[in-house]
Amino acid sequence: MEEDPIELLARYTRAGTPCVLATVVRTQQPASARPGDKAVITADGKLRGWIGGSCAEPLVRRESLRALADGEPRLVHIVPARAARAARHRGELTVATTCPSGGALDVFLEPRLPRPLLVVFGDSPAARTLVRLGGLTGFRSCAVHPGARAEDFPGADVVLPALDLGPLAPGPDTWAVVATMGHYDEEALQAALAHPRVSVALVASARRAEAVRAALRDRGVDGAALARVRTPAGRQRGGSQEEIALLALSEIVGLRHRRQRGRSEAEAGVAPDDDRPLEVARFATDPVCGMAVDLHRPHERSEAGGREHHFCSAGCRRRFEAEPERYAGIAEAEG
Repeated sequence: MEEDPIELLARYTRAGTPCVLATVVRTQQPASARPGDKAVITADGKLRGWIGGSCAEPLVRRESLRALADGEPRLVHIVPARAARAARHRGELTVATTCPSGGALDVFLEPRLPRPLLVVFGDSPAARTLVRLGGLTGFRSCAVHPGARAEDFPGADVVLPALDLGPLAPGPDTWAVVATMGHYDEEALQAALAHPRVSVALVASARRAEAVRAALRDRGVDGAALARVRTPAGRQRGGSQEEIALLALSEIVGLRHRRQRGRSEAEAGVAPDDDRPLEVARFATDPVCGMAVDLHRPHERSEAGGREHHFCSAGCRRRFEAEPERYAGIAEAEG
């Protein structure tokens, strides 16, 4: 039997795999899904579970990828074409379809994204404050200091007694702050920069930061890596250690939000089971009925006006070919 979606969701949560839990909350017969049916969709577009047949599945997969991209839940209404017009509002999407069944269903999509990882080097007051603030603001916090013990950093989710970040498996949503205050700055920065996807900040004055960069250049660290180092407190004068920590964390929060707004759907996670390159699901909109058409699966096609159009069924293709000017310009391929 196929793995239960809730058990699968728990496994992905433990592994830190981004995914979406789709739950059918209402149906209008005839429909093949029932309220309470669930599925889990990962960033490669795969759907595991059951939320309905061919009229619902491509649309749910497409909207799940969008939910992974922006981190926002949404309620998707799939209704017969005679019942309503397609419409999108914040947190809600209504799609009017010509699905032969004539049924309707509502599906709630809940993105489940792993908590961002905040890695703090040092045992200074600024470092300790950062660890505490990180936990309060939704980060999974990790304190890194040579010889550190768990009881030394009671607010941390993880404590590393060495500078090697390998045990953390840092990913694209990992944020490192070196708050060693002159103690092993260079070594801590080298440890963070060894992971290309980690965003790196150094708590230091502008003069001290330049001296650290020069020392790292002498050690053979290339310019591209050094360019990744930010100094959020470089021009801050007279601030307390706690204020400096707050400044460093606020910069990270701002950068995360800007990155999330600009991130494409193709960058919305990693493959769930291994490190193979992610195959991004691509969809097009059927210009006749508005349904999502999975471009990686067999489907109806037609060419008109020098471009290819994609359809969920032969019926929609025939309607398009009978009046192509009526539907021209509606279909767009989507990542």
